[in-house]
Amino acid sequence: MRHLVAGKKLGRNGAQRKALKLALTRALLEHGRIRTTAAKADFVRANVEKLITLAKRSKAHSDPNRVVHAQRLAASRLNNDRDIVHKLFAEIAPRFENRPGGYTRVLKLGPRKGDSAEMVLLELVERGEV
Repeated sequence: MRHLVAGKKLGRNGAQRKALKLALTRALLEHGRIRTTAAKADFVRANVEKLITLAKRSKAHSDPNRVVHAQRLAASRLNNDRDIVHKLFAEIAPRFENRPGGYTRVLKLGPRKGDSAEMVLLELVERGEV
């Protein structure tokens, strides 16, 4: 029984899961949409939403120290990729300024031909021209 067991393993060990979450998060923030399996989309969706909320909340404060702290937190969670952190704070977060949550959407695409895995399109709700 899986009582009180949180999270998905996705058939990987901890290091592989961490790398997968980082790669999918960076791809989604960079491109605005990714095509992946339903399980992986569910796995990475919460991480992306938390990062966007972090960036959005830091912009609401006038204290520059809070903004720098939020940028450093986001950078640490995005493997210190300055370009993606800049895009997150300068382009993505302002788009969702008046939105209380739900920054991503999942569109079902049907089964994959090889193994019949359920494929989805995970995208940011308010996509700018990427």
